[in-house]
Amino acid sequence: MDESTSRGEPKNRAVKNSAVVRSPSRLGSTLIAVTATAVTLVTGYQLTNQITDSLRVSAATASRPVPPAVDMAPPVDPIEELQLQVESGDTLDSLFRDTSLSTLDLAEIMQLDVARKYLRVLRPGDVLIVRHDGGQILQLDRELDIRTKLEVQRDGDGFQASVIEMPLERRTVMAAGQIRSSLFEAAQESRISEKLIMNVAQIFAYDIDFVRDIGAGDEFAVVYEELWRDGVKLGEGDVLAAEFMNRGARFTGIRYQDADGRSSYYTHDGQPMRKAFVRAPLSFTRISSGFNPARRHPILNTIRAHQGVDYPAPKGTPVKASGDGRVIFRGWKGGYGNTIILQHGGNVTTLYGHLSKFGGRGYGTRVQQGDVIGYVGATGLATAPHLHYEYRKNGVHLDPRTVILPNAKPLRGQTLTAFRATAEPLLQRLEGRTSMLAANRPNAANRAQ
Repeated sequence: MDESTSRGEPKNRAVKNSAVVRSPSRLGSTLIAVTATAVTLVTGYQLTNQITDSLRVSAATASRPVPPAVDMAPPVDPIEELQLQVESGDTLDSLFRDTSLSTLDLAEIMQLDVARKYLRVLRPGDVLIVRHDGGQILQLDRELDIRTKLEVQRDGDGFQASVIEMPLERRTVMAAGQIRSSLFEAAQESRISEKLIMNVAQIFAYDIDFVRDIGAGDEFAVVYEELWRDGVKLGEGDVLAAEFMNRGARFTGIRYQDADGRSSYYTHDGQPMRKAFVRAPLSFTRISSGFNPARRHPILNTIRAHQGVDYPAPKGTPVKASGDGRVIFRGWKGGYGNTIILQHGGNVTTLYGHLSKFGGRGYGTRVQQGDVIGYVGATGLATAPHLHYEYRKNGVHLDPRTVILPNAKPLRGQTLTAFRATAEPLLQRLEGRTSMLAANRPNAANRAQ
């Protein structure tokens, strides 16, 4: 037992020790299992209580009445605005019926003088703005031009109509150009409208014959208004100042409005641009036959004095009185065909021949410069539609394009002083533009080299 015994004892001890270790493990497992079961029972009990409470709450909630749903949509405005675009064949009555607007209201509106004046005639493209409540008219607007509109509003049991001014923003701008082939092309290159350049031509129509005297190298500068509303350009307003270089001669026109609200154009020193006569009674175009006492007649084929100027134009083109006067002849006059003769001051008469028809001016009536007295035609001895125009003083034929025309009264005194105050800043702006044109001229560029 000496050596073998002493070696075997540790082995047996190890087994015992092992047994001692395993015994506590079984007890711990039992305790853990018991504890887990208890926890499970408690948790299950709590969960059961929670479920029971939830069912009770749900049952109580279900037994309560449900409040109705609240609609959060914004209220609908019964007032509606319509934009009625007039098309060919439309009438006010048809527009109202097509949009279920009250025709009874329309009938009442048309009883108003102002409304009837501006609503009686509609043209394709016109626009009416109507505000209504279930078809009952509250307001009707029609734009008459860029400055004014007709406004009809409900007033109690009826309506009232008026023409009101619309606000406009006026911007002063400048433009300049040089003629190479035609005045219209020069205007287009300068980004100004045909209407504006025609207004410029009318300012200088007393001094320049725009039919014959305009040529390459002529120049113009203009200060004018642009009309704007709400950031949108609506068109062009008045020409405030203009300058025209024609064959080396400079003409300047400044717009001035007097104390009575009348506006006209004057030279830089207050002389009126308007004269007793314009050079041509038609808007400028080409001339087919000028003043020539030894001209061969195109129909009779004989040498026959042509003591006037022929202005070719489409049949029906308006013919205007070249000056203030009185109708002393209106009818057929031999080779002139349908003819009107006007008597002016200073023993001057003007004749307008080959008319297709007459205007509304009868024998003995007075006319003002620019009034339409007839329309271009080819009556009498005429080869094509044109106006034959003559100017006579004391019975003697004179060339209407070159005759010296009498001036109107110039500005004087305080009026002249006020005009100069208006003209000075406009002349400075014109000078700046004409200086720019001068710098761009080919001759100026060559001289600079």
